[in-house]
Amino acid sequence: MKKLCTLLTVFLKISLLSAQNGIIRGTVRDAITNDPLPFANVVIKTLNKGATTDENGRFEITGIPPGLYNVEASYVGYISRTEFEVQVTQARPAVINFRLRENTAQLSEVTVTAQNSFNRSQESPVSLNTIGINEIQRNPGANQDISRVIQSLPGVASTPNFRNDIIIRGGAPNENRFYLDGIEIPSINHFGTQGSSGGPVGLINVQTIREVDFYTGAFPVERSNALSSVMDIKLKEGNEEKLKYVFQVGASEAGLTVDGPLSPTTTFVASARRSYLQFLFSLLDLPFLPTYNDFQFKTCTKLTEKSQLVILGLGAIDYAPLNANANETEEQRYILSYLPVFNQWNYSIGARYTYFGKKSFTNVVLSRFMLNNESFKYPDNNETLQKLLDYRSREIENKLRIENFARLGRLKITTGGLIEEVKYNTSTVDRRFANGFVLDYASDLVRYKYGAFAQVSGSLLNGKIDYSAGVRAEGLNFNNHMANPLNQLSPRVSLAWNLTSEWSLNANWGIYYQLPPFPTLGFRDRSGALVNTDARYIRADHYITGITWYPITTAKVSLEGFYKKYFNYPFLLRDSISLANLGSDFGVIGNAPASFTNQGRAYGLELSYQQKLYKGFFGIFAITAVRSEFQDKNGIYLPSAWDNRLIATVTFGKKFGRNWELGVQYQFLGGAPYTPIDTVKSGFIPNFQNNPFGFPDFNRINSQRVESFHRLNARIDKKWFFPRYNLNIYFDIQNALGMAPQGPPRFDAVRDESGRPVMDPNDPTRYLTRLIPSSSTGPALPSVGLIVDF
Repeated sequence: MKKLCTLLTVFLKISLLSAQNGIIRGTVRDAITNDPLPFANVVIKTLNKGATTDENGRFEITGIPPGLYNVEASYVGYISRTEFEVQVTQARPAVINFRLRENTAQLSEVTVTAQNSFNRSQESPVSLNTIGINEIQRNPGANQDISRVIQSLPGVASTPNFRNDIIIRGGAPNENRFYLDGIEIPSINHFGTQGSSGGPVGLINVQTIREVDFYTGAFPVERSNALSSVMDIKLKEGNEEKLKYVFQVGASEAGLTVDGPLSPTTTFVASARRSYLQFLFSLLDLPFLPTYNDFQFKTCTKLTEKSQLVILGLGAIDYAPLNANANETEEQRYILSYLPVFNQWNYSIGARYTYFGKKSFTNVVLSRFMLNNESFKYPDNNETLQKLLDYRSREIENKLRIENFARLGRLKITTGGLIEEVKYNTSTVDRRFANGFVLDYASDLVRYKYGAFAQVSGSLLNGKIDYSAGVRAEGLNFNNHMANPLNQLSPRVSLAWNLTSEWSLNANWGIYYQLPPFPTLGFRDRSGALVNTDARYIRADHYITGITWYPITTAKVSLEGFYKKYFNYPFLLRDSISLANLGSDFGVIGNAPASFTNQGRAYGLELSYQQKLYKGFFGIFAITAVRSEFQDKNGIYLPSAWDNRLIATVTFGKKFGRNWELGVQYQFLGGAPYTPIDTVKSGFIPNFQNNPFGFPDFNRINSQRVESFHRLNARIDKKWFFPRYNLNIYFDIQNALGMAPQGPPRFDAVRDESGRPVMDPNDPTRYLTRLIPSSSTGPALPSVGLIVDF
């Protein structure tokens, strides 16, 4: 410890002696035409330093002390924009490329208001939050996982365990969609749940992210197949001058990110990470040994002054074998008895060609996604016996989307269309059911999806009223109903009344559609016939209204009410449960016979306060009161699995002198409902041998609740800025109060001293069973991380 303190002291002295010079450079361009804006003003507010762009729209500000700064760009006739928390170092220039939108309400003067400092759009005046790279990286307890960072935003709940499923305003995890630079990425998690979107670890390296737009309503018309949220992740572009590297070591993995020029017109960013959890889990004698790897890249090529090409890719390779040697305790043996072996890989690759016209730009987006998912399970993990589970499946999506964004007078017009080829195949044998039922089928499905969309946005009364109206329609050649795009007509309208430069009233109404999961569409019986031939698109009607206050240019206060009405949700007939209740466990959901008449609703009130960096302070406060309900088999509305009732998160941080930073986060999650175990069915010996985890009693669906859960996370960062490299050492502690989430009681048989189940003396066909309460305490999880930028 003494040697470590001495080393840190030396680093600090060197840093104080180093020259305190940093550079911010970049461009200011028109957001529609990409034309440079000469003589635009770019200002660092806290330093009263700035620059004016040249005739090519370029600017450079020099002599800046290393640190975080808010930088604002403004131009006559355009809406100003602020880039928050720009990290300035000595090792490399900070690059900002501003894209300013024309002020259609008042073209004769620069309009600088508190509202304009935040990312606002006429299309989405409600339910939109934007977070930058520094907010993502320093989020306490998130381990630089974008899915966990999102959990600090308003309306977002999570499952209180080691997974990072996100539940938006009472909607299931499968209702969320993700985009990287406008290219859809169906999977952003390692060990993902097929048919849903969650998993235990995110696969996007945050070192490659520039910022994230997160929509919990009022989705842009060009974004499809979402019912609860759209996460639009914008990646940074590579350095134009020379190769740069970022090496990081965290709690669970190590990674390297490289960016730089490939040619005078092409830059790239690439990263690779590998976990070492398997070694830690082995040392801790845990009964499973997960290993994950991920990679991603992005290239950006300037083809001409008016066109560019972006190519990106993202992939993961995951494997989770069992650790048969970890079988000494009851908990270890229990996990080994039911947990399958997982083997999964996926990749997404896409290209976006952009052409800038005189008053518009056009994107042509081509992408491909592929998921390979395998899992198997032997009784007692004895590979000489017949498998209880042998599951293999692949999903493939090939997509083409064309979209045009035009400015016609004072109107912004969006139009476009899409065509997709979707493929799904599986070979499934699953004996983990009650009463000897075996799920045994194979499926191979190829279908085509198509659609078109349009939206118009503008202002009235000299900017007092912002409005937007749009519609999209899409179809899939699965059956006659789904093939007709008019059956999936999706209108949406948004209005914002700007009462003053600080206050606005906002509203949105929209109808949104989403395909059922591929395992549901591709489900077949043993004869090979499709079962769910009457499938429908899932529909959600959104009603949102609220008021927003911008007290200063770095703060936003928002109060919103929301109501979501669901139609056509798949209702799984085998278990009599809505698919809306599933998605937070491993494996696959939806591969069962289903009806498509289930309805649901989610509604609530949401209050949030977001403070961007101001005098060294930053933070987000969010509290949501929400109810989520879906029909049971009798058509009665009951709480869904995501009915947390109350969700609250406070994230607070402070920057201190000499580049020290402290972040604290408190999370409260209301107790969610769960379905109790049918102990009678589960104790029957053949049933227990097939599934020792137990069978839920769906006649009592979500009739019980776990206790509310809260936790405290904290993080301390220390940064050093040297002429050739930057060093960041952080200490992060998750669950500092040692609280454990209360889960449903664990079902198991009564066991003898050797760990064997004990037979019921009054009924030789059954085991004696028990319910074991979940733990009320949990470990605090400290970790130390290192990031070297050179």
